[in-house]
Amino acid sequence: MLSVFRACVWFLVRLPLILLIFVTALVMSSCTMLGLNYASLETANKPVPKPEINVAAMLGDDAYRGQMMERFEAVLYGPWPEGLPVSWGESRLVDASLFGGKGRLEEIPVTIGQGDGASLFHLVVATPAAPGPHPVIISQTFSSNCAAFPGYPVTATDDTICDGSEMEGAFGFVATQIFGTYIAKVPLERFMDAGIAYASFYGSDFVPDRRAEARDVMANLGGPVAPTSTLMAWAYAYSAASQILETRADIDPDGTVLLGHSRFGKAALLAGVWDNRIDGVIAHQAGFAGASLSRSQTGEGLKRMGESYPHWLAPQARDWFDRMDELPVDQHQLLGLLAPTPVLLGNGRRDVWSDPNSSFRAAQAASSLYEAVGMTGLPDGGMKQDFDPDAGIAWWLRPGGHSVVSEDIDTFIAFVQAHFSDAGNNQSAVQAAE
Repeated sequence: MLSVFRACVWFLVRLPLILLIFVTALVMSSCTMLGLNYASLETANKPVPKPEINVAAMLGDDAYRGQMMERFEAVLYGPWPEGLPVSWGESRLVDASLFGGKGRLEEIPVTIGQGDGASLFHLVVATPAAPGPHPVIISQTFSSNCAAFPGYPVTATDDTICDGSEMEGAFGFVATQIFGTYIAKVPLERFMDAGIAYASFYGSDFVPDRRAEARDVMANLGGPVAPTSTLMAWAYAYSAASQILETRADIDPDGTVLLGHSRFGKAALLAGVWDNRIDGVIAHQAGFAGASLSRSQTGEGLKRMGESYPHWLAPQARDWFDRMDELPVDQHQLLGLLAPTPVLLGNGRRDVWSDPNSSFRAAQAASSLYEAVGMTGLPDGGMKQDFDPDAGIAWWLRPGGHSVVSEDIDTFIAFVQAHFSDAGNNQSAVQAAE
């Protein structure tokens, strides 16, 4: 009887947290489905990506490449907002001796657009103390700068100095348990130790991730060409950040790598295609409208994604949702347009929602373009192949779901160090294990 009483007390004490976990899972499952199954590793019995890639035209005909990009704009993403003004203010020093002298942390106010509709966000930049110039990872985060850099006096969304983080307490505990330790917080010390500069900003500070408000913000930015999808807008924000950082003496202008998880992985791929200043892309679990094939019937699917988050895509994308087989383009061609820019595609075996199976098949199809320019494509070994950080199109599949965990960070660092040798002599845990 006493044991039953104790069990009841244990349950009642933890009931609020259990309910919070349950509610959080329900809310977040609309974009992740939390991955209780395993992605299939079989690819030979799946459809070959179509349309077929024209390797010679993709690599040797600028007009053909331009036409391909225009098709993606017309079908999915809307126009690249060419000419949208970018300006920035003076850098503000946040911490002159990061981690006891390993680096420094500063913040740059960035404005995209002009007039009353211009949008402001703050780019937080960490640079190693060792002599540069350093390659830089540019990331967009799901949470505000307060959550990404807890404990540092960076600027919050409301333009005040951060005091605490929305990732503290029970919500933060639940979010990190589901989506990984680094879904919000940045592993700054690991980047400093690796000799890699790091810069990030909260994507929703530029264009909010809310369907009605996002459309209004994009339409009123004031440039000659307005973005019509948040994916293209966020991609342009990556481009703006790279434009700012390439002016700095401590940043290697030939070592700009974009990092994005989930929706920002999609945007990172777009920026890598539309901005030829980008030197590398890490698209982690980018899913549909990113690295996964639009024609695939597994996981979330392009139609469901577009209906759940209509602002991510251009309005005309809806015209294709019920006739996917007629799409004039698919994501293996988008990956092909990146060549010869090195790209890393990160995936989780339980992240069925993002469909790593079709992402692998898209990468396989695009691999021929990397091999044609003398880079390493996807090696033999299927979806469970060993990770090769030196590959032009690199593939990473780990256990687990839709998240950013410690193993991912090691993989990202290994990829950057492999392609940008000035990133110090330190090895990541992934490289050391090989």
